[in-house]
Amino acid sequence: MAYKKVEWAIEYFIPETARFMNGPALDEMELEENRFFEPHGFQVMEEMIYPEYKTEDKENLIRELNIFQSNIKLLTSTFEVIAISDNYVLDAIEQNIFRIIALGITGFDSPILQSSIPEAGQSLIVIPESLEKINANSKSLADIKKTALKANNYCKENNNFNAFNRAFFITEYLNPISKKIKSFQKEENIKNVKKSSVLKSNIGTLFDKDAFDVNAFVLSEDYNFSTDKAILGEKLFYDKNLSKNNDRSCASCHHPEKAFTDGLRTNLSLTGSNLIRNTPTLTYASLQNAQFWDMRQLDLEKQSVDVIQNKDEMHGSMDNIHAKILLDKDYIKLFKKTYPKNTKPEKWQIQNAIASYVRSLNSFDSRFDEYMRGNKKSLSNQEIEGMNLFMGKAKCATCHFTPLFNGTVPPSYSKTEHEVIGTPNEVSGKSLSTDLGRYIYNKMPQLKGAFKTPTVRNIAVTAPYMHNGVFKTLEEVVSFYNKGGGQGLGYEVENQTLPFDELKLNKKEESALVTFMKTLTDKRYQ
Repeated sequence: MAYKKVEWAIEYFIPETARFMNGPALDEMELEENRFFEPHGFQVMEEMIYPEYKTEDKENLIRELNIFQSNIKLLTSTFEVIAISDNYVLDAIEQNIFRIIALGITGFDSPILQSSIPEAGQSLIVIPESLEKINANSKSLADIKKTALKANNYCKENNNFNAFNRAFFITEYLNPISKKIKSFQKEENIKNVKKSSVLKSNIGTLFDKDAFDVNAFVLSEDYNFSTDKAILGEKLFYDKNLSKNNDRSCASCHHPEKAFTDGLRTNLSLTGSNLIRNTPTLTYASLQNAQFWDMRQLDLEKQSVDVIQNKDEMHGSMDNIHAKILLDKDYIKLFKKTYPKNTKPEKWQIQNAIASYVRSLNSFDSRFDEYMRGNKKSLSNQEIEGMNLFMGKAKCATCHFTPLFNGTVPPSYSKTEHEVIGTPNEVSGKSLSTDLGRYIYNKMPQLKGAFKTPTVRNIAVTAPYMHNGVFKTLEEVVSFYNKGGGQGLGYEVENQTLPFDELKLNKKEESALVTFMKTLTDKRYQ
């Protein structure tokens, strides 16, 4: 509880230390250097204290406490020497509200003890105290103080983790506090800062329609999104001339009516055999730090080339495609309009245009989005129950973070996570999938069977599910998680990151969970 009072500052200004004070009890991996660091902090100590998870001796617990005290000393010495301006304080507080929404009330940082609800209240009650140091007489500050106090009291009165109404808490307290902080900022004439470039600096809440900036995920300013690029990219996306035999386009496997999936367990390769993995949705694919199930490419530009040149998928050649475009008057005209600095189309522009089209596929206009923006009629009671289960008892949101519902970790969104869940090879669950996932490219034992955490948005139209398309329905998916994943089914998955204990959801709760996930469907697919 003491840590939660200062978490907003620690996480924002010294995130490297915060990771080892209140991060997941999983190894921190640096794949580029093929090494990992053991976790430390509260969550590690939780696992030591609760014997149903892991029994550790007193000596190791004392060791963890000593490491934690060393980190406290490091924090103290750091904050004594750094100067913090008002605009950074404000940005840090805003980000902490988003952290409470996406991580705090979901149990992400208290998975066993489940003390997340009173901790969230503690995080909020310190906001007015921090803002008072900027101007204690601000008009907006009184409103912020009043709402934060109500929120803290709500947490005290409703501190049962599984029963907590997160839908109510976010819409009645967290979103209003976010908006009031923006009013405070305007009153005090405090300029925006962009320490987290993914979230636009002018947003009122985390659920604003244009809250996320796709340009934050590009590797060069030359790749920045524009409508003209997306228009050109759409033409290329449907052009079969990109494949070797002029018979397959990007749209052959990514069908617009299915949220850019294909409805198949796995599609056919050019040789007539099945591809090894399910076709993922392209919607919201631009809001993550890695592409493909095995995360082998960092951005959409490299992803498009990988697919085009893959002998099993399109078996094309960027050199041949470039040569064709240089002979096409319509394409030359479009490229000149889109990239006016260049006299003729270049290969990187082909990649960038296709990627830009994919970046245009983020709508944020589902019924869930409408509810979070104030339309209380857009969700039924059962759907709200499902949302609270998703962000609570069912633990879905500890990997599929609200509101992107993928594995890109808020509130900095600088990292996209993978998980090892022990996916079966067939729906009967008789055997484990043999696909090694990320391990194929990064030979670390923790990565055997690891796959990127995909978005749950538009999941109602993107069946079948998992990297191998093993589950045909959402009911099957929920049942798998309810049993504890692969370990829960009896597989030996020593490196499973998914909690292996049963969720103990009853049939009514399973049904509500599925009903909620269907509210994440964008309007064009409803």
